[in-house]
Amino acid sequence: MLKNLLEKPNALVYIVVAIISLFALQYITIKILRHFGKNPKYLLDRQSISRITKPIFLLFIGILIRIKVIHQNLGISEITFVLQKLSTLLIIFAITWLLIVSIRIIKKKVIENYDVSASNNLRARKIYTQFNILERIVIFLLIIFAVGIALMSFDSIREIGVSIFASAGVAGIILGFSAQKMLASILAGIQIAIAQPIKIDDVVIVEGEWGRIEEITLTYVVVNIWDKRRLIVPTTYFIEKPFQNWTKTSSDILGTVFLYTDYNVPFDEMRAELTKILHSTELWDGEVNVLQVTDSKEHSVEIRALMSAKDSPTAWDLRVLVREKLISFLQKNYPDSLPHTRVILKNLNDSKIQME
Repeated sequence: MLKNLLEKPNALVYIVVAIISLFALQYITIKILRHFGKNPKYLLDRQSISRITKPIFLLFIGILIRIKVIHQNLGISEITFVLQKLSTLLIIFAITWLLIVSIRIIKKKVIENYDVSASNNLRARKIYTQFNILERIVIFLLIIFAVGIALMSFDSIREIGVSIFASAGVAGIILGFSAQKMLASILAGIQIAIAQPIKIDDVVIVEGEWGRIEEITLTYVVVNIWDKRRLIVPTTYFIEKPFQNWTKTSSDILGTVFLYTDYNVPFDEMRAELTKILHSTELWDGEVNVLQVTDSKEHSVEIRALMSAKDSPTAWDLRVLVREKLISFLQKNYPDSLPHTRVILKNLNDSKIQME
């Protein structure tokens, strides 16, 4: 190639012009993108522009390598076929990269409009979950499609592929059975994205563990347990097995406190005390305030205090507070209302002695 450049001085001019044209085209593209990025109604900001210009630059290089006129003027027509195949691969890679970056930019812009950290974040968690899973699905399909096109661009590989597919009847069946679990996991991930039995940040009870959905992928789900452990569960679990979802339709939840007291406990005074406790704390959302006798047993009565909170962690703290305050109230004001064991003894003269 260097010999060709010395023999043909015009070839050097073509190289310089091609390089200048490439950078000029890239500069114009960046300017246009930045012009749109100044307007907040467009998707592109400065960070997105820097991400999207790299695959565009690679696309321009692939197109430049493909131009036959440059090959002829450089005296490298004998390797035109190789350069065109290289150009094809670069263009496929650049377009795939550009599409992946565009998908991620769109997802980021959409998710920015929803606050997952808000107390009433059901809509935000739905959008976040759908876009997270669908992003992985689309990117996975794009990569598979791009690899397929790249391989099919070579005639020899295409012929090999056709012959393999033509004689792969039994092997395909065996492969299908061996990949059954993987395919089931991927389909379960797609079903979770559409039907949404779980969402990001949902509070769930899985395998007897209380936690939040931290991550959802195509094949597995990460549950952040309350004590900072991580429970890794296959996506098929949430399709095939029952589990508890405390925030399926809303983040607010009811909390319960059970107390077991003596039969002479003053119910009205306890109701008044429960109301006083709830009004004195910000943990209560002001919706539900109920105290009921839910059962009576041989030596005690069961009292249930029912209260509401904005989410499950707050409900837990509220339950702990109410339980402590009600027990302290009984200890201080009505100690006789605490559970007792009664024993009645008879002496020889049939007189009764009651012991508590």
